[in-house]
Amino acid sequence: MKQANILITGATGHIGTTLAKHLSAQGVPFRAMVRTTDHLANTIAALPGAEIVTGDFNDANSLALALKGIERAFLLTNSSEEAGKLQSNFVSVAVKSGLPHIVKLSQLHAAAQSPVRFLRYHAAVEEEIRLSGMDYTFLRPNLFMQGLLGFRETIATQNKFFATAGNASISVVDTRDIAAIAAAALTTSGHEGKTYDITGPQPLTHAALAESLSHALGRTIRYINVTDAELLPALLHAGFPTWQAEGLIEDYAHYARGEAAAVSTAVMDVTGKPARDFAAFATEYAPLFS
Repeated sequence: MKQANILITGATGHIGTTLAKHLSAQGVPFRAMVRTTDHLANTIAALPGAEIVTGDFNDANSLALALKGIERAFLLTNSSEEAGKLQSNFVSVAVKSGLPHIVKLSQLHAAAQSPVRFLRYHAAVEEEIRLSGMDYTFLRPNLFMQGLLGFRETIATQNKFFATAGNASISVVDTRDIAAIAAAALTTSGHEGKTYDITGPQPLTHAALAESLSHALGRTIRYINVTDAELLPALLHAGFPTWQAEGLIEDYAHYARGEAAAVSTAVMDVTGKPARDFAAFATEYAPLFS
């Protein structure tokens, strides 16, 4: 088997797993960095073309080993208070290792002065990568359609879900389209120095998302707009760490201001296929909300 020259970090998360499956289906060998060889890691290891390596973003030696022989790396970490530091650690080792090209999963409207902590740390890491001299591709997706799976329990049991988006429209995107763009950036040329804003094909309010879910599920699903003060304890009760829960509140304030409604053509431009729409997503994922 041809030696892998692509590294996927965050390989056992949703986007990392989707990307791994995408590369495997294309017959592209890859190396997946995992923290431990658990069930999720074993699932990745079973894919044709997969090579598993254990690594820790706080362990420079393990990162150097993971990067050995790698020409393009996909950078993704869990959303946590340490995410910026962990990604910075990776960039530092990647520079010392001579990595030619890094593809970073960022977020739409990443900016150093943003009131949203997620957007600030993504912007800081992007700037570090720009200054490193490596070739780079930044993927900046909008709100994930699959993020609704976080409301799966209340949709299934109460026929409702809650957020603070108000009546603002958001061009939600399917994570499979994000993974497809990542795969293209990792396997083909022409993406160097590019920043892709990745969205779905239309801006939709949360009420419109509820309407599509209602049609797909055959029962009425309602979106309930709540205040920050009401949403925060619900997120904490659901198990989100305080830093991430507060960050999500900031994220939704950003959405509520109408700052995430624009539609880009990145999915079609890069993959040659139209972006998946939410109605199709709702129909396909309906069993998970039943």
